[in-house]
Amino acid sequence: MRDGSGKVLYAVLRWSARGLSAVAVGGLFLFVWGEGGRALDAGWREKILFAFFPLGVSAGMVLGWWIEMSGGVFTLLSLAGFYAVHLAVAGHLPGGPWFAVFSLPGLLFLLAAFADPTAFRRRN
Repeated sequence: MRDGSGKVLYAVLRWSARGLSAVAVGGLFLFVWGEGGRALDAGWREKILFAFFPLGVSAGMVLGWWIEMSGGVFTLLSLAGFYAVHLAVAGHLPGGPWFAVFSLPGLLFLLAAFADPTAFRRRN
């Protein structure tokens, strides 16, 4: 890579993750609480799932605004936990790509962390 291209890639990934995370968290907030908070009236299984998605995923995206690596890992682990619990409880994975699509900013935060040209420098 040329000297400045690492900084450009980092900036593009970082701001793409931030913009998409704002849209995703806002959309999830409207989806969950737009129904008058009825999502919280569910049984214990649904509450466990709710802790992973949307709460854990959203918390990871918010964390990613300050610490890209931690936010990306938290988001993706929350998504994986959601899928694992859903598989254990329902016996199958949830249908459709939408859970992964809403979690995409977490992957972008993780990629931005690896693209940061100053993140992995050795300190002497």
